[in-house]
Amino acid sequence: MDNYPTSWAPQRNVVVVAWVLTLLLLAGVLWLAIGGDVGGTVLTGVAMLSVGALALHGTLLRPRLAAGPGGLLARTVGGAHRYSWSEARLRLRTTRRLGRDSLTLEVESGDHLLVFGRIDLGEDPRDVLEVLTTLKGQALS
Repeated sequence: MDNYPTSWAPQRNVVVVAWVLTLLLLAGVLWLAIGGDVGGTVLTGVAMLSVGALALHGTLLRPRLAAGPGGLLARTVGGAHRYSWSEARLRLRTTRRLGRDSLTLEVESGDHLLVFGRIDLGEDPRDVLEVLTTLKGQALS
């Protein structure tokens, strides 16, 4: 992406698995529809659309986060958002859900808050924060 030498996106193999699962669910929808199972067709169709939406999201919004000397570029469903290093606040947040700790990277600028997890970034948010902190320090010095 332009002048963004460092970027993060969902791992390609995860996106490929989502597309394969979508195709398998499509085959299941067709199989159930031919067999006359209306309830199964609807449930499998909903699952297919959900997994397909996630696969499409992982395919189109690449990279999710990119960093360069000028700042950050984040891609969301709402479009691309650019933040200079001076306005971007970075932090890690740990939340506990269903007995598991979940670590996310938060990028805050003014009224905007973007939250990236391990799946969004394709690697551990701690490692991403370390790189971003280094780049921010270099850019602001």
